Formats: sequence, C-alpha cells, structure tokens
Amino acid sequence: MTHPRMVFIATLLMTLLGTALIPLIQIDTDPENMLPADQQDRVRHNLIKAQFNLHDMIVVGVVNDEQANGVFTPRSLAGVHRLSDAIADIDGVIRRDLLSLATVDNIEQAGPGTIRFEWMMNTPPETQAQADAIRKATLDLPLFRDTLISGDGEATAIYVPIESKDQSHRIAGEIETIIAGLETGDDYHITGLPVAEDTFGVEMFIQMAISAPLAALVIFALMWWFFRSVTLVIAPMLMAFAVVLTTMGSLIGLGYTVHIMSSMIPIFLMPIAVVDSVHIISEFADRYRPGRDARQTMAEVMEHLFTPMLYTSITSAVGFASLAFTPIPPVQVFGLFVAAGILLAFALTVIFIPAYTVRLKPERLAALQQSANRPAPDHTLLARGLAGLGRLTLARSKLVVGAFALALAAAGVGISQITVNDNPVRWFQEDHRIRVADRVLNEHFAGTYSAYLRLESDVAAAAPAAFEQRTNDVLREAESEGVNIQTAWQSMRDNAADPDDFSAHLDDLALAVDDRLFNASDAAYPHWQAMLEVIDEIRGQLNFFQRPEILRYIADFQAALADSPQVGKVNTLADLVRTVYRELRSGEAEDYRIPDSRRAVAQTLLSFQGSHRPHDLWRMVTQDYQAANLWLQLSSGDNQDMQAVVDRARAYVQANPLPEGVTMSWGGLNYINVVWQDAMVKGMAQSLAVAWVVVAVMMLILFRSLVFGLLAMVPLTVSIALIYGVVGLIGKYYDMPIAVLSSLTLGLSVDFAIHFIERSREFYRRTGRFGESMRAMFQEPARAISRNAIVIAVGFLPLLAAPLVPYNTVGIFLASIMAASALASIMLLPAIMNIARRLIMPERTPAPAAAQEEGS
Repeated sequence: MTHPRMVFIATLLMTLLGTALIPLIQIDTDPENMLPADQQDRVRHNLIKAQFNLHDMIVVGVVNDEQANGVFTPRSLAGVHRLSDAIADIDGVIRRDLLSLATVDNIEQAGPGTIRFEWMMNTPPETQAQADAIRKATLDLPLFRDTLISGDGEATAIYVPIESKDQSHRIAGEIETIIAGLETGDDYHITGLPVAEDTFGVEMFIQMAISAPLAALVIFALMWWFFRSVTLVIAPMLMAFAVVLTTMGSLIGLGYTVHIMSSMIPIFLMPIAVVDSVHIISEFADRYRPGRDARQTMAEVMEHLFTPMLYTSITSAVGFASLAFTPIPPVQVFGLFVAAGILLAFALTVIFIPAYTVRLKPERLAALQQSANRPAPDHTLLARGLAGLGRLTLARSKLVVGAFALALAAAGVGISQITVNDNPVRWFQEDHRIRVADRVLNEHFAGTYSAYLRLESDVAAAAPAAFEQRTNDVLREAESEGVNIQTAWQSMRDNAADPDDFSAHLDDLALAVDDRLFNASDAAYPHWQAMLEVIDEIRGQLNFFQRPEILRYIADFQAALADSPQVGKVNTLADLVRTVYRELRSGEAEDYRIPDSRRAVAQTLLSFQGSHRPHDLWRMVTQDYQAANLWLQLSSGDNQDMQAVVDRARAYVQANPLPEGVTMSWGGLNYINVVWQDAMVKGMAQSLAVAWVVVAVMMLILFRSLVFGLLAMVPLTVSIALIYGVVGLIGKYYDMPIAVLSSLTLGLSVDFAIHFIERSREFYRRTGRFGESMRAMFQEPARAISRNAIVIAVGFLPLLAAPLVPYNTVGIFLASIMAASALASIMLLPAIMNIARRLIMPERTPAPAAAQEEGS
C-alpha cells in the first residue's frame, strides 16, 4: 500500500513476460503421452507397431443405405476409386499401405493347384454387373468381409495409414475437401482414434480461447452485481488474467508441451485466482465508510483475512501439487503449474488488491457505498437469506446433520457404482461429425477401433543350442560307426553365413549338405541325411508360426475372441492361410482350412507373396515367423470394453494354455488408453489420499486444535463424497476431467471451511458466546463465502455451451462443487458446532483485549 506504483509496474512486467512466451506454444493432444516414454506397456506397444510395420489409421466410410445395391453401383464405386487415388497423394499418407477396394487384390483359383491375384477394382466398373461381381468377390474373402465392405453391401471403408498422429486433423480436412468435389449421392464419414484425438486438440484450443474469456466476463458481471463498482471489481479480474497469462507463459517458456490436461489450466486458475479477492472486497465494502482512510480499512481487512487466505492458498496448492504423485506426466505438469498459479494468485491478492484499492480516489470509494446502498449491507436479499439460513441451521442442527448423513449414505451407494471409463471419441457432443461417423461406421463394419495381440515364440533363443546338441549327436553316432564327417562338417560351418544370422546360417548349411549327399559314400550317406533332417527340423522350428498346429490354435483363439460382444472381427495369419489354401485346392468352402503340413502352409504363404501387396503378410507375422499379430476390430473405444476383451483373452489362455514357449502381449491405441486410465485412477486416488493427510496436518497446525482441525476437514470430505456419489448414481463415467476435479474439490472445500472456522473463533474470542458468534458469522463472512460460491458456480456455467464434453463436465461439476462446499461450510459446520458447543465454544467472559477491540 506504500508503493502501489512499483506493484503495478512489477505485475505488468511479469504479465507481459508470460504473455510474450505464449507464442512459443507446442501442442500435444496424444493421450499416449499420458504414459512416460519408458513405461513398459507403451514400449511394448511401439515395439509391436515397429515389428509388424503398423501405422495409426484414419477410417473413411462411404455409405448408401437408400439404393438397393448400396455402394456397389458404378457411380458409387467410381467415387470410391477417385477418392482412394486422391487420398494416396496427400502428404503424410503412407500410399502403399492404403487399404480400399481400389488397392487390394482379388484372390481366386486359376486352376487346380494354381492361384491368381488381380486388382479388385483397378478401374471403376462401367456396368451394374461388374459392380455386383466386385461385391461378390470381396464378400468371398474373409479378410475383407466386414472390414473393407459391410455384409449388407451398403458401405465400404478406406483405411488411411498416416505417418504421424498429429497430422490426422489436417489430413482429414484435406479428405473432406476431396469429398466435397464428389457427386455420388453417398454419405461420407471420417473417424478413428487418431483423428478424434487430434481434432479434439484443435477444437480444445478454440474453446479455450472462447470459454475462458466468456467465463471471466460472467464472473466480472456477477461481481459487479454484488459490489456495484466496476472500478473495484476490475482489480481481481486484472489479477486473475495476470495469474493465468504468467502461469501459462511459464509452462510454455520452460519447454513443456500444452497437453489436453494443461490446456485446462486457465479454466481452473480463473476461479481460484478470484476467491481470496472476493473475501477482501466483500469485507472492505462492508467496512469502508465515506471519509474513512482506505488504507486503514484495508489494513484491518488484511489483519482478519491474511492467515485464513494463506492457509487456503497453501491447502489448495497442496491439493493440486499432490497430482505429482500420479505416474502420468501431463497430469504431473498440470498439478504442479496449477499449484504454482495458486501461490502466485495469493501473492498478487495480498499485494496487488490492496495497492489498487488504496490508489482509488475518495469519490470512487464514496460511489462504492452509494451504489451498494451502504450503510445497510444486511438488508440485501442475500444477507436476509443467509440470516434465515443461519437461524434454521442453529434451530434444527440435528436435522441438518441427519440430512447430510443420509446424503452421505446415498453417496456411498453411488461411489460403489462408479465405473472407470473413457473414450476420446466421446469427448465430442453427440451430434459432432466425428461422433456421428463413429456411430454410423461401427453399425456397418466390424469396428473402427483397433487393438493388437502379439503372440511371440522363444524358439529362436533356444534353437542354436538345440541345433548344436542335435548335430553333435549325429557326429558322435557317425564316429561310433567309424565314419568321419567331422572335418567336412566343420568346413561347411566355416563357409556358411555368420551364425549371428542363424536362419541364413541354416540355409547355407542345408545347401552344402544337400550338395554333399550327391557324392557321399554309402557309409557316410545316412549320417549326412540325418544331418540334413536335423537342419530341416530346426528350420521348421524357427518358422514357428508356419506350423499347422500353431495356426489352428490361433484360429481357435480368434474365434473365441470374436464371440465377445465387444469384438467385431479378428484378422490373423490363419485367415490368410485358409483363404489361399482354399483357392489352391478347389475354391470351395470345405477347403477353407489350415493345411496338414508345414510345407503346405509355407506354399500358401509363398503363393501370397506373388500378390500385388506381399508386404501385407508382414503385418500378420514377422519375416522370421517368430511372432504373429492378431488384429482385433472393436466397435467401441471404451476402456471398459477393451478391458473386457483383455480379460476374455486371459480367461481363454488359462483354459487353453498357449503353446510352449509362446508369450502374449497387447498393443494398439485402445489398449494404451486402458493402461493410462488405470494408472490415472490409481494415481489420483493416491494423490488425493496424500493431499487429504497433508491438509489435515495443516489444519491442526493452523488451528492448534485437534477438534477444529478435524472440523475443517468435514466440508472437504463431505463435498468429495457427495460429488463422486452423484457421479456413480447418475451413471457418469469416471474419466479424466472427473478425476482431476477431485483436486479442485479439495482446495475449495477446505477454503470455505478455514474462513468459517477462523472467523467464528475470532468472533467467539470477542464475545465469549456461541450464539452471538454465529449471528456474526452469518453476516459478512457468510456473504463472502456465498458470493464466492455463486460467482464461480454461475461464472463457469457458460462451459456447458462448449461442443466438447470435458468442458461441459468441468462447468457443471465446478458449479456442483461450489454448491456442495458452500452448503457443507455454512450449514453442516455450524450445525455440528452447535451440537458440540459446550465442548468447543462454551459460554465464557470475553478476554479484556478482545472486549476492548469489540468496543472500539
């Protein structure tokens, strides 16, 4: 208050510095980054993608449910062909892996024992008969049915592999531009997790630029309504913007990317930043009288409010800083920077607000009194309502406590019904184009969501030792019969490929032994023949996933998974082998099976490599045949559904053990979402528990009383229980925004409780009577708490108009948190204190100093 100009300059410079750093922003909307880069499941997921050359995909659907032939008309298929060619030329699209009717082969028999691969739709059909032939051929191929075309023929899909997920929104936009030039009469839809996540990121920042200022405007209007002074109310708004801009600038300047979580920092900081200011302005407006020194009045206000404001700020900061205990980097960054913003807001509140207020001209302060109808602040509607609420609470204390107890019992039931679930596609409103596309395409196809189940054999690790043992047995047997093949064998080993490439080493040895058989002596021939058999057997073991029995296990496994209601289809190597084998044999359904020998399996795979897309084989199996990939198509991106599939796979393996030496592991965006969601839930629960304990200890220190310390925790505990009870009772999923809001509940609930208890103890020291203390509490202190709750609750209701569900969630739950926190603080606390008044505030004579202060 002595150097206000210095305060203003310092605040301005700090804000300008933070604002100047904001253009350096780097955006990250990838939920995969919810996990640390070295997290085991994420590492495995990326390994599976690299191992099978898998890419994130955008799904483009073409639907026509009005024509009898669906999309299988010359006009529609010509549009599909044009669209496929145009998409392939988009920068960032992996052209050779594009999957559509225009880029895949038709597999059919060319004669007994031969097979023909021809483009399914190299050129668009010119007649309906040609279009019908394409439909029949595609439906005859299990690999494409319900993946590339729907069973009813009403839809076809184009799977667009992309180089990077952060390009998906741009690529989707370019696809939409291409579609706008097609006049086929079909409906086009674009969906997929990558485009949903990237589009959310783009729209998220648009909404942040709209919602945060709109919320600030509403808060400003409400504060003006309460205090009727634009000049006075503008101070906390300026301070709030300074806090938000400085905090976000610091985050960006320190090199952190702005993730989905950190993008919400302004939304969370805006209400918290003005909380203490409302307390200061409220008491200042009640205390100030024309002609009185503003500096003296502000000094008195700060004397009363500094300690509770300090502790409420620290406890709120602790609540958010506890998020650092979660194993999710973006949540850690979010929690720590919100905590830093809260402490910055406190510092500015106790420096900037007093400096600003005392610099106001006397006529401005006089106008404050006149416009606010002073000196009768107790006659406002809010004041009369709170006074009546106070009388009711004290007269019916047991009833109030009983009502809250019943509410807590109901909340307990609700909490037991909470379901942890999330789905990035559901971050959009029901009528959003991505949400509509997701719904339509998953009705027509096996599923637009992908998960990968890798089966991997350890044969390669054990094969060299087994090979050495088996060949040494042959050498010893030959030696026992007086035949020396050791020297020739060693020469072959020396001339063969490097043993580090064991498969190539065996290939060279097989050729060398085969040549040796032509001129081997009668005595040596059986031993060289035995050596060749060992080599062939070891080579067969290395080609693990060419074994018929292994492929049959995969076929049975995929059938069991496909029976799950969450799984639309499972695509595996077994499908490809059975399809090619059917065409090599007769082309009839009875030959759609796994061959009986490994050589026959190898022949089918060799035949497929004569197709136009031989590389598709390596998305199902590694080139050394040591690992196989099961591609699961799911019609839902919900974590609960993915978890159900994982559980079903685990149950199947328990009942039908994997082949010896085979391990199972999961990958895919759907599975990664399950992993980070589980980590988030456990981490949030841990951080909330830690924060609760820390705050409880702080309350004991603040009040130096076990009773009052525990009392301060009542509104916090009740508010959290009620909020999460409602979440469970209404069937709302426990998702990312809900989890993070627990920290806000902790901070704001204890904020109101600290103010209520600290001020009530202050009044009790002055009066020595509980009743008089409570009457005083339901005047200015209760008004400040209520104004805070109303300002924040109503101020953030504009978030309900945002087209993004997480913003809607934050808006409605902020309002709910405010209501629950305020009611618990100004009803439940005084009710409990009234019931236990003889224990905590017995009637007594006030201390002389307090009485003298009261008299003054």
